[in-house]
Amino acid sequence: MKRDEIILRNGGEWLHFSEPHRVISTDKIWNVGETLLEIERLVNENQWHAAGFVSYEAAPAFDNALHVVETDGFPLLWFGLYDLPRTVKLPAPAKDFTELKWNPTTERGVYNAAIEKVKDHIASGKTYQVNYTMRLQADFSEDTWDFFLFMAQTQNKYAAYIDTGRHVICSASPELFFDLDGETLTGRPMKGTVKRGRTTQEDEELADWLHHSIKNRAENVMIVDMIRNDFGRIAKIGSVHVPELFTVEKYPTLLQMTSTVKAKTKASLAELFAALFPCASITGAPKVSTMNIISELETTPRKIYTGSIGHIAPNRKARFNVAIRTALIDREQNKAEYGVGGGIVWDSTSADEYSEALLKAQVLTQRPQSFSLLETLLWTPEEGYFLLEKHLARVADSAEFFDFEFSTNKLETHLAQIASGFTSPQRIRVLVNRSGEISVEAKDFHPQKRAFKAQLAEKPMDSHNIFLFHKTTKREMYPSPVLDDILLYNEKDELTEFTIGNLVVEMDGQLFTPPISCGLLAGTFRAYLLETGKIRERIILKSELPDCTKIFLINSVRGWVDVEMG
Repeated sequence: MKRDEIILRNGGEWLHFSEPHRVISTDKIWNVGETLLEIERLVNENQWHAAGFVSYEAAPAFDNALHVVETDGFPLLWFGLYDLPRTVKLPAPAKDFTELKWNPTTERGVYNAAIEKVKDHIASGKTYQVNYTMRLQADFSEDTWDFFLFMAQTQNKYAAYIDTGRHVICSASPELFFDLDGETLTGRPMKGTVKRGRTTQEDEELADWLHHSIKNRAENVMIVDMIRNDFGRIAKIGSVHVPELFTVEKYPTLLQMTSTVKAKTKASLAELFAALFPCASITGAPKVSTMNIISELETTPRKIYTGSIGHIAPNRKARFNVAIRTALIDREQNKAEYGVGGGIVWDSTSADEYSEALLKAQVLTQRPQSFSLLETLLWTPEEGYFLLEKHLARVADSAEFFDFEFSTNKLETHLAQIASGFTSPQRIRVLVNRSGEISVEAKDFHPQKRAFKAQLAEKPMDSHNIFLFHKTTKREMYPSPVLDDILLYNEKDELTEFTIGNLVVEMDGQLFTPPISCGLLAGTFRAYLLETGKIRERIILKSELPDCTKIFLINSVRGWVDVEMG
């Protein structure tokens, strides 16, 4: 990537803007509005495309009642003017990218004091909610393009890469500021966050909790009302409406709640920014008094963070993000900066808000794992595939959790085709990669009648590890057995499973298996036995192992295997 080149995510495509006819920027407040008008005029007259950004500190250009911390030298507005952008496919990020060490520039004590001051302002009636933020900084000497690819590979709904020379912007924003298509204006504010679960079921439960959370709903509605009010300033009378309220969206590390606001408008781009900027979701309510509080409490300018990055096309088409999950790299100082924050309301606690802010920064350090989904099935001439529907459902569930492309029909077809040549029992190994490609291998299966010998693991497993709950090729968390297998337990000393099968124990004449919540795979044979009433769930402590009269390893290929503990 070269200077003045831009990559933007637009729908399901990556747009590459290169070789600009002109680059227009300003760091003067009085010049921002006129510059936007000039950019829109050039786009329409020349059928060019403009791509660039507006900084948070540009807000007073649209309303001088909006107070900000002054910035020195960073553009308030920067746009390149290009011919039609090319659609491109991004390369995979470098595998050896060095993880940066990010440090908050706001001390924890200062952060805590700021939260208390916000609550004082709420108590006095000056504000209802304040989006208080802080900056993380890191030394940066890496390749900026590799860093962007690393950030945007799994979270890129409104992602952008902009190289202005001294500064590079790497955005993995999930939030839409506005989309303009002719006279149709759409906004999708984002407010309400919770950390993702370990399974699809936990995600669904957390999404349901977030959707019905009184606190998160109140914050979301407050911002939606502000957006509706902002839209109303430039919309046709009666056209502002909310077609979607409290929609929960899934991202790699968290679930976020969004709502959708729509309107009809003939406003120019400059008029849109004057009415809407900055987005209410990153200021708070009411906007004017709250931004004044933000300017008092935040000691450093936000710059691009919580500003907006986007693209303007001919015939009244434009799309801009809210520049969250966005890093700013200064090549002269060899520094990277990243803003994090959240909406503070009366019942907010500094501990919860600080944790949520750091959760939002995980996009900077969390590397997407390279792995495939795995299923192992038994085929026999008498029954065909054993528990096929349960295997298909499990791989589909994990594909949904990890955002893998997957077609149940495609896998069923593969399995049917390979089975047409079988005459004896087969062990079938299925792999599904992130793009939905399927590989199927078959081997003759000869069941072993002998008991297995197993040892107890030396160390506990972390029951928060999501890979314990999904059958994948990522297996480095499992210890290597010296005997046939290893019996695992979690950090609470609760027995969980073996490395190649679920655990069933006999106690007091009854058969028990640990619940999934202890940190184990939802085995298909285990599910079948639970459904048919042959086994029951029960937490089994490590200390209860001597009380077990029988121990079994179970899976859908081997069935029941007696285990002798060594």
